[in-house]
Amino acid sequence: MNQAILFNDDLVFDKEQDAWCFTALLSGQSVTIYFHSMQLKRLDEIDNCTKFDLEEIVELWLEKNEPEGNTINIQMR
Repeated sequence: MNQAILFNDDLVFDKEQDAWCFTALLSGQSVTIYFHSMQLKRLDEIDNCTKFDLEEIVELWLEKNEPEGNTINIQMR
């Protein structure tokens, strides 16, 4: 688990981005994380189990990538 990231409990569907998103603090910087997924878009709400899975996906993404600015876009299949 990446201790430098703290996830906020504000998971919502962003109609403008057409993606689920939440915010986090990454090394003291506020970032917004968007999950672009056809499967997730069909959901009206996301349960805690799926939310924890999304947090893990972000942690794995950060192991291989660096965010550009204050937005992270994760494309999911």
